[in-house]
Amino acid sequence: MNKKFKKILIIILPIIIFLSIFLIIFNNKTAKNFKIGNTKSSQEIINNILNISSYETQIEVEVKSNKNSNKYIIKQKYIKPAILEQEIIEPENIKGLKVIKDKEGMKIENTRIGLTKIFGGYKEVIGNYLDLVNFIEEYKENPRAKCEEKNNELIMKTENNKGSKYQKYKELYIDIKTGKPTKLEIKDNNKQEVVYILYNKVELNI
Repeated sequence: MNKKFKKILIIILPIIIFLSIFLIIFNNKTAKNFKIGNTKSSQEIINNILNISSYETQIEVEVKSNKNSNKYIIKQKYIKPAILEQEIIEPENIKGLKVIKDKEGMKIENTRIGLTKIFGGYKEVIGNYLDLVNFIEEYKENPRAKCEEKNNELIMKTENNKGSKYQKYKELYIDIKTGKPTKLEIKDNNKQEVVYILYNKVELNI
């Protein structure tokens, strides 16, 4: 090895070592930041729910009364600020019924059945309490609204003292891992469950 090469090696070797150490530190820091950035906090999840711009979901609904219990499967589609579409999948006798709400009002579409039958026997399927966005607005406006964490779920709670005694307490359950709603429970003033909504498929846009 000649003297010239040795001199070059002496100059370059510390630079190579320095760059190697820098790259190792930088990669570790980047990996750490990436991990932190993709782990949402409870507050971030709540903020995402409260700032939904649109969503699509299929829900199972059970509406209970003193006399009976009615079950429905419904597709919902919401686009901010005020377009909500619901389509009944089950029961079979009102399958295809669509309820469309927008700034102009509410429209009901179905060529298979008459409107008298819709309002007479199935008025509950057009109620605002079935809408996820309706819960969100109540949560935003209610000073008594709160949230707690339990069993890998966030539970957003509201208590309505002005509305119907049959819809006083509402609890929306959110999976912490996915950040998506799993169920909504509505209870009366005796804290008896009157409406149970299960979210089977949910696609959210923030």
